[in-house]
Amino acid sequence: QVQLVESGGGLVQSGGSLRLSCVASGRFFRIQDMGWYRQAPGQERELVAIATSAGVPNYADSLKGRFTISRDNAKNTVYLQMSSLKPEDTAAYYCNARILRYPWTGAATDYWGKGTLVTVSS
Repeated sequence: QVQLVESGGGLVQSGGSLRLSCVASGRFFRIQDMGWYRQAPGQERELVAIATSAGVPNYADSLKGRFTISRDNAKNTVYLQMSSLKPEDTAAYYCNARILRYPWTGAATDYWGKGTLVTVSS
């Protein structure tokens, strides 16, 4: 079993900051890409940021400069530092990881956390 558990969400005022964390646990061989998506009420889930196992980031264009993704591979953890938050950043933030379960596995599997809610008040 592989589990992703997010933490760090909450209520923050506009202009504030939050740091999200996501830890992967269970039995697996290697994590490839790991990152964050978000889904606002009535909206589709969208990419926030993804980092490769080497830490190379890929951000949604609209979020560059305000959000920073980082990884600690030794801890199987990915972080999302969010600053200058806006009310439109209000959403459930979901951790995603592409994981190889075994060394002989040909293709990685996508895993999702249950989400952490971020609410930005104006």
